[in-house]
Amino acid sequence: MRYWDASALVALCVAETNTSAVRRLARAGIVTWAVSAVEIASAIERRTREGSLTDAERAAARAALGELAAAWTEIAALGPVRERAMRLVATHALRVADAMQLGAALVAVSDRPVGHDFVCADVRLGNAAAREGFRLLPEA
Repeated sequence: MRYWDASALVALCVAETNTSAVRRLARAGIVTWAVSAVEIASAIERRTREGSLTDAERAAARAALGELAAAWTEIAALGPVRERAMRLVATHALRVADAMQLGAALVAVSDRPVGHDFVCADVRLGNAAAREGFRLLPEA
């Protein structure tokens, strides 16, 4: 199983330095938290407001997000994800959204992360996922 954090999924919607690497990884399928689409939409809109995306690029990014979200598998079990996130914020220096992402990943693998991948572009979250036992991708 390959779990995807929103930070890595953004690169499938907007050109970033790691876009090529994450595109190759996406061929194996995407599992993510149910709120990832909102996180990605927020990143797209922020970049548009800041002027780094044109209106046409914004539209293309939102369309790409729609296509991805229609095909990925979402972890939507709020109670179990929240339970794991409560432990994660006590164990790692994570923000709430990151703890929920990692909690969703743990739910996805039934709390057995060894042998499973965590695709992430956020250093702090990636480090926490690795400490939990996931293999971090893309590899440096």
